[in-house]
Amino acid sequence: MLLLALLVVAYAPALNGGYVWDDDAHVTRTALRSLDGLRRIWFDLGATQQYYPLLHSAFWLEAQLWGDVTLGYHLTNVVLQFADASLIVVLAQRLGIRGAWLAGFLFALHPVHVESVAWISEQKNTLSLLFYLAAALAYLRFDERRAGRDYAIASALFLCALLTKTVTATLPAALLVLFWWQRGRLSWRRDARPLLPWFAVAAASGLFTAWVERHIIGAEGSEYALDALQRALLAARVICFYLGKLFWPADLIFTYPHWTIDPGSPATWGWVGLLVAIAAALWAVRGRSRAPLAALLLFCGSLFPVLGFLDIYPFRYSYVADHFQYLPSVGIMVAVAAGLAWIADRVQLPRGARLAAAGALVVTLGALTWRQSGMYADAETLDRATLERNPDSWKEQNNLGRLLARSQRRMPEAIPHYEAAIRLKPDHVLAHYSLGVALYVTGRRPEAVEHFRRVLRLARGNGLLVANSHFFLGAILMDEPGRLDEAIAELEEALRMKPGDAEVTGRLDEARALRLRGGR
Repeated sequence: MLLLALLVVAYAPALNGGYVWDDDAHVTRTALRSLDGLRRIWFDLGATQQYYPLLHSAFWLEAQLWGDVTLGYHLTNVVLQFADASLIVVLAQRLGIRGAWLAGFLFALHPVHVESVAWISEQKNTLSLLFYLAAALAYLRFDERRAGRDYAIASALFLCALLTKTVTATLPAALLVLFWWQRGRLSWRRDARPLLPWFAVAAASGLFTAWVERHIIGAEGSEYALDALQRALLAARVICFYLGKLFWPADLIFTYPHWTIDPGSPATWGWVGLLVAIAAALWAVRGRSRAPLAALLLFCGSLFPVLGFLDIYPFRYSYVADHFQYLPSVGIMVAVAAGLAWIADRVQLPRGARLAAAGALVVTLGALTWRQSGMYADAETLDRATLERNPDSWKEQNNLGRLLARSQRRMPEAIPHYEAAIRLKPDHVLAHYSLGVALYVTGRRPEAVEHFRRVLRLARGNGLLVANSHFFLGAILMDEPGRLDEAIAELEEALRMKPGDAEVTGRLDEARALRLRGGR
């Protein structure tokens, strides 16, 4: 219970936090909070933010329990984090690894995991890891006893993990790494063949998710235009970046800068050299211990879905995110804990000193987590903290603008953030539209025209934005001398796209009446 108490204290600043970023798209919306909604979660592709039906079934159940009260969702994530850390302890003990309890505490309280625990949407991480670890434990039992019942239980848990988040598809490869670490070799009959069905299901699940990311969620565009060499270079930098954040968790950001991958830059190749050097060093010592190399293989293999070889939607904003290394970090955490236990044995550190050193490390990590979780107190706090460290994030500039624009009183504060988003990303359709609306509402209507015109050029696939832009243009042009005919044309187009809309109809009638009276 000590670990659970420490988790509650460490995440206390975020427990009453509201929705951030896409939380409202993950928490089950009112229209799906029925039995039919539960059916749609499973059988209606597009009914939820992503097709992770088991995750959204969990959200559906939570919505029945506490509706939109965010405290319930935050506490659920904390409890899941506790359960994940506990299973890591059990798994490490099952494998005979020293420092199992320390590994659990390190994983539970490491600040790099704040994004996964304090962000409601990332319940997909905390819940999927629970199934992943349970499936691994069940499969190890099968490997020992070779009982069909154990294999069936393990397979069912693996399927649950996949239906919660597809990155868990790396589990069968991870199990092979564990067997190589234990035995020094792999047997086709004993080790590989039983996992073939898992590899097949994992591959199908991964391909399906990749298709959904591209064709439904929208993972396409200039941000994804990388050739094979650039993707390989990106993968090396991503691995080094995540390793760096695990061992020195400073300047953690909700949205990191979007890198430019330049094959002509020596710095880009430097990351490749660093990764090769690390791998070569671990390969060289494999005769004395395969554990460090196995930990690196587990880390890199588990990161594969987010290394850049597959296009995923968040790459639009950044190639890295703290929550991407939630699952991959398990192997490193266990290896670090085992390494510290080995060092303590070598120097013959007394038990009291070991406990004091471990306690100091855990308390330090917990304090860092407490500070980091404070960023998730509310959406505005998170957006401002992110922009303080990454002011060139067009995503966060637009997010903060939209947040401020919810209050008409704060609409003038939103305008500079929309302008910054457009400066950083000139083709940002929503920022142009939002800025146009903000200028319109604050009385700067002539300035809004150019932004609504840009929406019409850029937003061909978004009928609502186009229709609304025609409406606003019509309303603005009505007040400009000699442009009444243009205003009527814009309003007629808006009405064509939104037939029967009362506000558009009213403005159009007003404009036509003005023309009949010979007005503007």
